[in-house]
Amino acid sequence: MSTDVVPTSAEEATPTRQAPVPHRVRRWSLVRIANLLAPGLVFLGVREIGLLVLSWMAGQNGQSATNALKSWDGQWFLAIAAHGYDGVPPNLVDAFNRRSAETPLAFFPGYPTVVGWLSDLGFLLLPSALAITVAFGVVCAYGMTRLGTIITGGSRRVGLILVALFAASPMAIVLSMAYSEAMFCAFAVWALVFVLERRWIAAGLCCAAAGLVRPTAAALILAVGLAIVIAVVQRRETWRPWVGGLIAPVGLIGYLAWVGTRTGEWDGWFALQRRGWDSEFDGGGATVKFSLEVLGNARSVLEVATVGLIVVALALLVICWRRRLEWPLVVYAAGVLAMDLCSNGLMNSKARLMVPAFTLLIPIAIGLAKRRTSTVLLTLAGAAVASAWFGAYSITSWGYAI
Repeated sequence: MSTDVVPTSAEEATPTRQAPVPHRVRRWSLVRIANLLAPGLVFLGVREIGLLVLSWMAGQNGQSATNALKSWDGQWFLAIAAHGYDGVPPNLVDAFNRRSAETPLAFFPGYPTVVGWLSDLGFLLLPSALAITVAFGVVCAYGMTRLGTIITGGSRRVGLILVALFAASPMAIVLSMAYSEAMFCAFAVWALVFVLERRWIAAGLCCAAAGLVRPTAAALILAVGLAIVIAVVQRRETWRPWVGGLIAPVGLIGYLAWVGTRTGEWDGWFALQRRGWDSEFDGGGATVKFSLEVLGNARSVLEVATVGLIVVALALLVICWRRRLEWPLVVYAAGVLAMDLCSNGLMNSKARLMVPAFTLLIPIAIGLAKRRTSTVLLTLAGAAVASAWFGAYSITSWGYAI
């Protein structure tokens, strides 16, 4: 007798086929991809508006948008990336048209070093610099999205709005230039994220890296350092806060010490700032004097806007404190503003130097997140266009350094 089993129906005789993937599964995958890419796309989209307006205004003023993106400090960074501190061309001078062998040391090494590494791989220097700027801007966008999610009253919507506000801040043009702000802000925002998540070693490493990029790292070290001290005093952690605290100031102190040995002055970097750019701590006297003169004379759009931005920044700092934003974020913003507004030097740079104070934008992001999507989009679009024009004006129509 045969033991073969005979199919009882045509359906059973048909080979088994894999069930088709439901449409909702494919759709969910697309949603996840969109969520993954959203922070970078928001940042790049807003900055693209800035670049389009820059191209238009550069043409209106008979300039090249490419040259505008490497103007002022960008020329110093590119020269250091290409030739090192000792090979910077002699035509680059300080604010008083003077130059010494130590003058290039006024510019921190983090950004030009990374640009130089990419250029050494065979890429052209300026595209390398702009690529590094954009890459760290995207890294910063993901950090801000995370920061906006973990703060009190935060959400992913708040984080994405914060990214858009940052990319549309008044002097966000530097986030598309051969400048070091994008790199610094990337390290700073992730350091603050790690502090709120109590990941002390990671926070210390980000602080150390930021200290090699800009002197503003002092404000970041202050915020992170205070958080670490409190964690140690409360004894909630073991050895990790100690390690993070030891690592955090290494970059900044290391570079300042190196400049001191090169110049033969213990305060060598600060001496270079005084001699070359007349920049030193004065308690805010020069900023107040500048503001009163500008308001009484109104010589230019940029100067009047700068005074307005100073007032808005101080008001936002008070709002952050009143709304009880996480105190490390408030301390960081206060430190950035203190370093900017309480020093003299080039007053035209005040607005640019406030770009790293991005935590001031958090109350705005939280407030906008509660509005209708159409209101949010219109507000952010208006901010992006205004920022695009102001940034383009500052490097094409304005005749002085920013």
